[in-house]
Amino acid sequence: MKDINRDSLGEAIYQRLCEDLVSGKLRPNEKVTIRSLSEALGTSSTPVRDAMQRLLRDNALEQRSLRDVRVPVLTSGEYMEILRIRVHLEGLAAASAAEIAQDKDIAHLRRIVERNEKAIQAQRWVLASALNQQFHFALAEIAQMPILLGVLNRLWLRMGPLISGYYATATEDMVQHHHEIIRACVTRAPDKARAEMQADIESSKEGIIEFIKTLDAQ
Repeated sequence: MKDINRDSLGEAIYQRLCEDLVSGKLRPNEKVTIRSLSEALGTSSTPVRDAMQRLLRDNALEQRSLRDVRVPVLTSGEYMEILRIRVHLEGLAAASAAEIAQDKDIAHLRRIVERNEKAIQAQRWVLASALNQQFHFALAEIAQMPILLGVLNRLWLRMGPLISGYYATATEDMVQHHHEIIRACVTRAPDKARAEMQADIESSKEGIIEFIKTLDAQ
């Protein structure tokens, strides 16, 4: 952070915090403070305060009192609304990617899944969750849909901490559908890619709802 130009420092910190939320480094109900973030990032409090204000406006953080800012805990209703949106948008991204994916794109997707499987085997849950997110975003990038990617990023700001927290408790195969999506990209089968992405998102629905209940009980 010390090498970043002062004019871009606030944006860099905002993007760093977005990455921590999307990847699940910051967990649901986790308290975040300007002081702790400033110390962790090696910077002054002003740009951190500005970044936190932006995230509060994004509803990616919530202020419960003057000195209590936390990562939100989604309600089951909020989660289901986001899930329904993701099913359509990420299904579209997967289908569009399958229509135009090149060999280098498919190789990139395979590398992400291979790394994800190794992270799961090693029980490195934050890394595994981050790689899961990378796979989903990579499809929108391959599909050349930057506007859709921007919408997904805002959704994952809300969903990332929840998915990451659930990842460590999941019993289903978290990458099974990812393999099928890659096969659909190889065979140029957009309908198959869409269906597999939708199944991937739906597969963890019941488990995540149960995980939300454990957070509500805290």
